[in-house]
Amino acid sequence: MSNLNSRPFEGKKALILGVANERSLAWAIARSLHEGGARLAFTYLGEALERRVRPLAESVNADLIEPCNVADDAQLDSLFNRVKEKWETLDFLIHSVAFANREDLEGRFINTSREGFRTALDISAYSLIAAAKRAEPLMEGRQASIVTLSYYGAEKVIPNYNVMGVAKAALEAIVRYLAYDLGTKKIRVNAISAGPVKTLAAAGVRNFRDMLSKAEEKTPLHENISAEDVGALASFLCGPGGKHMTGCTLYVDSGAHIMGA
Repeated sequence: MSNLNSRPFEGKKALILGVANERSLAWAIARSLHEGGARLAFTYLGEALERRVRPLAESVNADLIEPCNVADDAQLDSLFNRVKEKWETLDFLIHSVAFANREDLEGRFINTSREGFRTALDISAYSLIAAAKRAEPLMEGRQASIVTLSYYGAEKVIPNYNVMGVAKAALEAIVRYLAYDLGTKKIRVNAISAGPVKTLAAAGVRNFRDMLSKAEEKTPLHENISAEDVGALASFLCGPGGKHMTGCTLYVDSGAHIMGA
């Protein structure tokens, strides 16, 4: 019994979108699922990221390591065709994809360009719909789980988060609508709203170090979270404990979201 409990994902298959390097939240989730016995597939965008992602994927004996630009429908089709060929089914989809132009993350939000807005919403929010649509036939009836990553800037103003906050707000709404749409297929959809963690994506947010120090100072627990905390929550959502949880945004932020000024 203890062996079963220690590997709750034995025989399960997880596709991980968005690992950038060893500090990525997606990588922490992948490791947690791997430790639970899951088989993994990874994507990367371009040669530079492939050099970072491939060694990580190989270290957990990944079954697939595929290129994918989530803004390209043809590449998404190719990715999910490869997943179907290799596995036939899919149990977990981890969506950790976000991007905004640096100039749209600085200065006044009102100066967000039309193209910058389109880019941020397409890559950071619509990509979840696009991936879920292709995952649906592989996940149907398997008590499957889709998990995406958000941030508190989706619901409150975070200076210098700008258009990404709008994209994350859209992402959280998408989670709810997908949860409703996919519920009859027994596919659950949830978001994790994580506190600040030193990742490659966070490096693009101006004054991020200040955000880290303030989070440690002002949260109820007076400490920052780690990527491993996010991995543990994602595993919970994918596991039996999350069986009847869907359409939720869950916070792992040392209580930051309950605070006022």
